[in-house]
Amino acid sequence: MMNAYEEYMKQLVVPMRQELTTAGFTELTTEEEVQKYMESTSGTTLVMVNSVCGCAAGLARPAVTQSIVREEKTPANLVTVFAGQDKEATAAMRSYFNGYEPSSPSIALLKGQEVVHFIPREDIEDHTMEDIMNNLGKAYREFCS
Repeated sequence: MMNAYEEYMKQLVVPMRQELTTAGFTELTTEEEVQKYMESTSGTTLVMVNSVCGCAAGLARPAVTQSIVREEKTPANLVTVFAGQDKEATAAMRSYFNGYEPSSPSIALLKGQEVVHFIPREDIEDHTMEDIMNNLGKAYREFCS
């Protein structure tokens, strides 16, 4: 049974989830979905570790969605997990981020199952949206076809 706090949080994050899914991201909400995705993926994948914080809302989500529109070369796949909401899915995805500390929000570019570029919270917070988009664009040009 869901308590009032859980129900409130579930409803609060709906627009935060939709911002990414509307832009073409596939939301992975369970550990099983993450494992199934990662076992079958090929090419490049942009993973947005979503969060309720202000830097996710004002910087990370807009930067990833706009970078996909702006850049010629972009990842073949777009997926998202929601830290603090879908805890098992987030933990499962983070298990592929070898050498990187858990960070919310964060953005990872994977080639197959290997992280080739990672943007932790400290490279989102106190940066401009343009900085983050430029960071992503450089990674797309290097790793995406």
